[in-house]
Amino acid sequence: MKKIIFVGLVGMAFAFAGCTQNTYAHLRDQEDKLIANYLRRNNLTILEEEPSANHIWGEKEYYKVHGYDNFYFHLIERGDSVRVDSVSPTQNDTVDLAIVANDLIILRYKRFGLTENADTLSYWTTLDQAFPVEFHYGNTSECEAVAWHLAVKLMKYPDSQCEIIVPSKLGFSNEQSTVTPYVYILKIKVKQ
Repeated sequence: MKKIIFVGLVGMAFAFAGCTQNTYAHLRDQEDKLIANYLRRNNLTILEEEPSANHIWGEKEYYKVHGYDNFYFHLIERGDSVRVDSVSPTQNDTVDLAIVANDLIILRYKRFGLTENADTLSYWTTLDQAFPVEFHYGNTSECEAVAWHLAVKLMKYPDSQCEIIVPSKLGFSNEQSTVTPYVYILKIKVKQ
């Protein structure tokens, strides 16, 4: 009788241990380790403070965005901050082109996993996908990936390009449910 109880308890312990391997907390721990490994493997320099507007980004400099676990941002191309409205421009003839809430963002992207030799999903050109992604900045019902909205906020201007490391909880619903982080390279325009 004692052997049966012991075997039953051992079986329950193995069953319980197997179940805990797939808990959300365990999957998030694995995701955190995957992101940390990606940062280390690529020798990225992590900036703890948001760089100034005139900062020249080093190739491996990434800003760890405050308030968001494991969300990293790297500006590749600053984009157009001003437009000149006349032939002989003066200070008064320039227009600030900063992106504001509800601007229609036209976005092309590449996405890849954080593992070595990961597959790339590309929507970079019309050869990849006929039409770019469109969404209104700040409207998460049109684009549920909070990370994309944060990236647009940090890019600030049309024709910007960035690379972001996105933990699953800031991505799309499929990424959230599978707890899968990705790296995105984004380039944006604003539809006038």
